[in-house]
Amino acid sequence: MRIIPPAVVLLALLVALPLAPTSAKAQGERELVFGMSAAFTGANGELGIEYYRGLMAYLDYYNARVGEGGRTIRVEPANDGYNPGPCFQNTVNFIVRDDVFALAAYVGTPTATHVLPLLQKFEDRHIYMLFPFTGAQPLRDDPFGKYVFNLRASYFDETRVLVSRLLAVGRGRIGVFYQSDAYGRTGWDGVRRALAAQGRHIVSEAAYHRGAAFSRDFSLEARHLMDAGVDAIIVVGTYASQAAFIRDARNAGCDLPIAGLSFTDSDKMLDLLKAESERTGRDYTADLIQSQVVPSYEETGLPGVRLYREIMGNYEGGLVPSGGEAYSPRRYSFVSFEGFLNGRLLGEMVRRMGDAPSRERIPEVLESIRDFDLGIGVDAHFGPDRHQGLDAVYLTTVRDGHFRSIDSWEKWRK
Repeated sequence: MRIIPPAVVLLALLVALPLAPTSAKAQGERELVFGMSAAFTGANGELGIEYYRGLMAYLDYYNARVGEGGRTIRVEPANDGYNPGPCFQNTVNFIVRDDVFALAAYVGTPTATHVLPLLQKFEDRHIYMLFPFTGAQPLRDDPFGKYVFNLRASYFDETRVLVSRLLAVGRGRIGVFYQSDAYGRTGWDGVRRALAAQGRHIVSEAAYHRGAAFSRDFSLEARHLMDAGVDAIIVVGTYASQAAFIRDARNAGCDLPIAGLSFTDSDKMLDLLKAESERTGRDYTADLIQSQVVPSYEETGLPGVRLYREIMGNYEGGLVPSGGEAYSPRRYSFVSFEGFLNGRLLGEMVRRMGDAPSRERIPEVLESIRDFDLGIGVDAHFGPDRHQGLDAVYLTTVRDGHFRSIDSWEKWRK
């Protein structure tokens, strides 16, 4: 992770401070305002919007049920295009100009990690980041972990489970294709650590620059990994880049299992691959493995899934945040389900604050949440030394045109 020198942080703040006085966007007497910086345009725009829609679907539901004396929740979204610079400026504005109650639901590792020094800089103002859409380790470790509360499992958790399952079916020559930034390197490091724990190493690797579109040609990268004799590939990328790599790897004759992480937005990636399959007559959806940090939205035996489907199925709000691109929203997705669950936890925190909400109390209140039932089969659990509520990782593969739970790994046994 690239740590911003204090002088650069201070310079940025001095530039931003004259924009407007503190508390320029005053919070209503019964309303708490949270700032959200995410990609609503660019290569990951749909991911940011889906996450926002899931979050807002629950918060609109929550606000409609706040009784007399309760506090409603408002989220101010700001587009950063999945770029660290705009995210940094958005965050300065949230803290200095808007005086938000907290930062919440940030999307992406390169963006979220870039603003961590601001949390430390404004420690006296008790600025916390709540439930970001990233599994990156810097948001969990010292010196910044104490300012961040995560709901989802980490990328280290995801890669450890993926590596364990691949090794169990005899696939120990693992290659990695990753995004060359904080997100990709965190995932790469997770694979490296998981393999090292078993006395193994990454056989081959290739990287790409953030922002690659589906039109990008990754034939050389795919061939590089194949020539090294790998027997499985883990991709740490975004939906467009991962789909492009899968397309080019399959076109090059690679029939190995290709696995990805939850941040990919597997639903959007699968859309791209199915459209390419229809165009070319070749199936690009076989032998894909995807780790998720929430259960499938088709697991209707879970009460949390049923509530999500009930609310999300008819939700028409939160379509395009200010500055976002128009697109046809999904009825259900893994990404919006994660946003929905984060909204539930945000609402629970505000509810527990009662008549005395304050930034200073955020750690006390969240650390008091033990065994909180989200209706997904595992409870969220926090504590003074635990700022990650869930550890569960769910492994899925494409079946009947959708990512579904893996019933057996035998098809991939060597």
